[in-house]
Amino acid sequence: MGKLTREQFGALCAKAKTLLAAEGKQVLVCADTGCVASGSMKVYEYLKEACQKRGIPVRVALKEEAGQEGIHLKKSGCHGFCEIGPLLAIEPLGVLYTHVQVEDCDEIIEKTILGSEIIDRLLYQQNRAYIHRDDIPFYKDQYRLVLKNSGKSDAEDLTEYLALNGYAAFEKALFEMDGAAICKEITDSGLRGRGGGGFPAGRKWESVRKNVADVKYIVCNGDEGDPGAFMDQGVMEGNPHSVIEGMLIAGIATGATEGYIYVRAEYPLAVKRLKIAMTKAEEMGLLGDDILSSGFSFHLHINRGAGAFVCGEGSALTASIEGKRGMPRVKPPRTVDQGLWAKPTVLNNVETFANVPGIILNGAAWYRSIGTENSPGTKTFALTGNVVNTGLVEVPMGTTLRKIIFDIGGGIKDGKKFKSVQIGGPSGGCLTEAHLDVPLDFDSLKKLGAIIGSGGLVVMDEDTCMVEVARFFMAFTQNESCGKCVPCREGTKRMLEILERIVHNEGSLEDLDLLEELAATITETALCGLGQSACKPVVSTLKYFRDEYMAHVVDKHCPHCNGRRKKVVIATELCRGCGKCKGTCPMEAISGEIRKPHVIDSDKCITCGACWGSCPFGAINAIEEG
Repeated sequence: MGKLTREQFGALCAKAKTLLAAEGKQVLVCADTGCVASGSMKVYEYLKEACQKRGIPVRVALKEEAGQEGIHLKKSGCHGFCEIGPLLAIEPLGVLYTHVQVEDCDEIIEKTILGSEIIDRLLYQQNRAYIHRDDIPFYKDQYRLVLKNSGKSDAEDLTEYLALNGYAAFEKALFEMDGAAICKEITDSGLRGRGGGGFPAGRKWESVRKNVADVKYIVCNGDEGDPGAFMDQGVMEGNPHSVIEGMLIAGIATGATEGYIYVRAEYPLAVKRLKIAMTKAEEMGLLGDDILSSGFSFHLHINRGAGAFVCGEGSALTASIEGKRGMPRVKPPRTVDQGLWAKPTVLNNVETFANVPGIILNGAAWYRSIGTENSPGTKTFALTGNVVNTGLVEVPMGTTLRKIIFDIGGGIKDGKKFKSVQIGGPSGGCLTEAHLDVPLDFDSLKKLGAIIGSGGLVVMDEDTCMVEVARFFMAFTQNESCGKCVPCREGTKRMLEILERIVHNEGSLEDLDLLEELAATITETALCGLGQSACKPVVSTLKYFRDEYMAHVVDKHCPHCNGRRKKVVIATELCRGCGKCKGTCPMEAISGEIRKPHVIDSDKCITCGACWGSCPFGAINAIEEG
């Protein structure tokens, strides 16, 4: 396809909308990592072949002439409800089928695709059967902005993205706004970085815009190394063009012409989808030189991380892109002044960029109408642990933990009592029942000594030993320390040694004082944000669950773990072989083939909990060693 003008692009978008509006039956097979591991692609291929054998026309892309009969078979992004996959949705009926296998396909074709009859046994059940996806409690209480197209459109079809107003915000920014106006709109919207720190995105963009340099960069952080976190993965796999569009708008706003997406190597499907999206955008002339004959150029590249948790920190990430060892550096200078290759750089995470098109298209006031005054918009969370419904959720900022855990999540498994939730990953804190009604926003959590982080929520029930929780998060952090600064390298090691003693009922009251002293020192003196927040799990559990520490050091007996070390195991009957746990294990202790049950080598395992938090199927548990 040759270079497009704005008018030609507008015509393409109009045609795409006409094609989508004329669609009849649309069959969306979830094609995210979790469902693929559960066999969704076998379902997709069988449906395609079986329909064709029956003489039913099958369209796999939105490019044929409108009005054709048959079905449009799509590979959709993540629906969010990972544990009940493979998922299959049928539009415009609004039907969602769960746990779909190849042997169900013929019945689905005959009854629902051809006859619009509902198959009750494939519906989601929670007290009753739910026919429509949007009626299911897991979805009903969500507010999906970033994830609005995930699960409802073809993740690999650029034409369908255009039909859903894709790149309309980019077109508006390119032809109707200048850099100052774009930065002001983002600033006025109140958008704050969704990577964890919550820094105002507009202020960051404006700093880069005002910097004078021959080259500027836009960098997207898709490293997402927190145990139990897969929000960015869901966006990159399910709606990759939204990230690219957000980066393009940032390029216009700041005068940057080069962009990099840094994706953790454990996300091969996200890399694949991003590459497909980039290729199609380049072919259409939405990436490259002189985009839409406007004179604006933007080139995009993908870098794959090597699995280092510290590369989620900005300066370590840019060092890794440059081919250096990923280690943080002293600041200032800040990334906005001297980032990638010492040039002014906008660095935001995946979710932040995915919010941008909606803000530019609908305005700052629209965005501010969602969420709270100081934390507008929505936030995606990965809900895992001892909760009935695990998966990827998106809610307005300010939503309470009670709403997420008990309404969306369905409460605690097996009827047990809620005890705590770890928020913000290994750099976050543990909150209690007393905090269930606290609004989840940047400022409210900061007052409690916790952070939203990238959005991982690990729920724990009454049987959980909170000292053990603190120990395995500290084990993860200590193992992932880059070792550059003494406070993090040596301090976290000492803290882990103390926690090991306490868990084995060999600690003392003096150890509790030493833990608090070390935590304060590390927090005040560590080089980067990861080190400065590494002690939050320990500090928060000492504050809210001190009685459990006392049980270990005074009574020499913990009612929850009896002083025994935990062994992490994978339940083979639940494991789908998706490989998420294998990718997050810092010790390479997990082995197994894709789509087959994995196993954990106990001799290598440090029980850090990374795999437990990352499993979307609840297949990983810690058991007491006998």
